[in-house]
Amino acid sequence: MGHLAERLLVPPDSKIKLADIDPAGTHGVKKPAAADRLADNLRRLTVLQYLLYAEARRSLLVVLQGIDAGGKDGTIRRVMSGLNPQGVSVTSFKAPDGPEKRHDYLWRVHNAVPEHGKIGIFNRSHYEDVLIVRVHSLVPKSVWSKRYDQINDFERMLSENGTRILKFLLYISKEEQAQRFRERLEDKTKNWKFSPEDIKEREYWDQYIAAYEDVLCKCNPKHAPWYVIPANHKWFRNLAVSEIVLRTLEDMDLKYPKPVADLSEIQFE
Repeated sequence: MGHLAERLLVPPDSKIKLADIDPAGTHGVKKPAAADRLADNLRRLTVLQYLLYAEARRSLLVVLQGIDAGGKDGTIRRVMSGLNPQGVSVTSFKAPDGPEKRHDYLWRVHNAVPEHGKIGIFNRSHYEDVLIVRVHSLVPKSVWSKRYDQINDFERMLSENGTRILKFLLYISKEEQAQRFRERLEDKTKNWKFSPEDIKEREYWDQYIAAYEDVLCKCNPKHAPWYVIPANHKWFRNLAVSEIVLRTLEDMDLKYPKPVADLSEIQFE
């Protein structure tokens, strides 16, 4: 279990073919054991979040990307369920509108980066500007092709100023996506999640995969690594993300700040 982070990490400077990864893979983990492990991870995450909040010198940014129905909302709901809302911000990035369209594409992203002491979660992110923008030719290649280096510069700046970055690609199969779409159509409580545009986007599956493979290759420095999470099984997806977030917070060696005064001298009458 402790090796999931290493197994799912995309090595820096490597080229990855998503076709070589099994989206239904569980790396030998069994579902019953995963439930206990996830519960333990969530308990430990609450302690580490409190330490991060108390220290207030660094922050953690969690980026969630994936094909439609990949499970971004579900991951946030299950993995971050026990955290104190005061110390967490969730930002969902839709198509830019209003002032967002009149600034550079990273303006709204930088504005959503978590302040020191907090965990920030991006449901989609700045990577849409080299994914959907590329697939649908929303800007010329001469524009979006420069963004890989710009994103790398942006993430390096965040890292050097105290923000740890974790990036997750929630990877499902095309067949699993179809099944999840069917569930949204058949379950009235999930109808609101479905849009006819989802079906149109499926026609671009191969183009999205190619765009993701370039992202994994070109924007994967050691200080802002990508993890490809096999996400056909929601229970494994949740476990893997919790495991990696937990390990990252543990590696940050968080400390309580020193008291502002000698507390031993303080007495109450």
